[in-house]
Amino acid sequence: MRVGLMMGSDKERGRQDRLPGLISDGVAAEKAGFSSFWFPQVPGYLDAMTAIALLGASTSTIELGTAVVPIQTRHPLILAQQALTTNAACRGRFTLGLGVSHDWIINGQLGLPYGKPVRTLRDHLDVLAAAFTGPGQIGVENDGFRVHSPIDVTDIAPPILLAALGPAMLRIAGERADGTVLWMADERAVGEHIAPRITAAAEDAGRPAPRIVAGVPVALCSPGEVDDARTHASEILGHAHFSPNYMALLEHGDAEDVGDTMAAGDESAVGRRLRAYRDAGVTDLAARIIPLGDDSSARHRSRERTAQFLASVTAEL
Repeated sequence: MRVGLMMGSDKERGRQDRLPGLISDGVAAEKAGFSSFWFPQVPGYLDAMTAIALLGASTSTIELGTAVVPIQTRHPLILAQQALTTNAACRGRFTLGLGVSHDWIINGQLGLPYGKPVRTLRDHLDVLAAAFTGPGQIGVENDGFRVHSPIDVTDIAPPILLAALGPAMLRIAGERADGTVLWMADERAVGEHIAPRITAAAEDAGRPAPRIVAGVPVALCSPGEVDDARTHASEILGHAHFSPNYMALLEHGDAEDVGDTMAAGDESAVGRRLRAYRDAGVTDLAARIIPLGDDSSARHRSRERTAQFLASVTAEL
């Protein structure tokens, strides 16, 4: 299992420090030996692909990916243009993580239609696939788009991962993408629901074995702090009840919220939980470090301890 880091919007940093801080985090992750670095598209914060393109210029080996960009917010040809440009900036190390997001974001916050997200995804992938075959003229007509346009950015297209939670999305991810990037999926959900479905779809389509990238909260702490750490993770990252997509996913596992998916505790406990994800079928860990403490200094030390431990176990996972 490859071990990478997943970052958030970092509200603790001042606005002027968020982009330099993110770039610093990515450079540090590469130096520490992590295989990948993932950044989400969060409404109202840094644009993920722009930030990753800048990070690509400051790094040389680490994989850089979005986890994830909602498809409804960009025309697929413009999305392809930006993704290809980002991959060029990263010199071929960019991975495009896409998702259909949630109704409360797409419709409630942005005022865009959210109906039929699976069909919308298929229509976007038609255009992306054409754009990613190489420079030239694109001609795609489907239910959502009529695209007749040239594209000439780079010869190297990024791999695509889909935020696939349900059966239909997992089938598409196996048939038409390079794998899935997950959030709020515990070991049982991965082993019994996600891995079998996406793997079977890839095999049926004659595609290589799919990547399963799991975003997992991680905190190195004392055994007595574990319950508080899980509660804290659910408070800042969870609230699954806002999304029917996550509620349906949770039914396939034992977790009730994101805190239950967390690898928390001492070195032995965290290592044991991460190996359980590996054994369930996770190919890539995207560790979301949850710093603990009553002030920013304590949280910084907590983050550093957890990051150093994760870096020390990459070889054995």
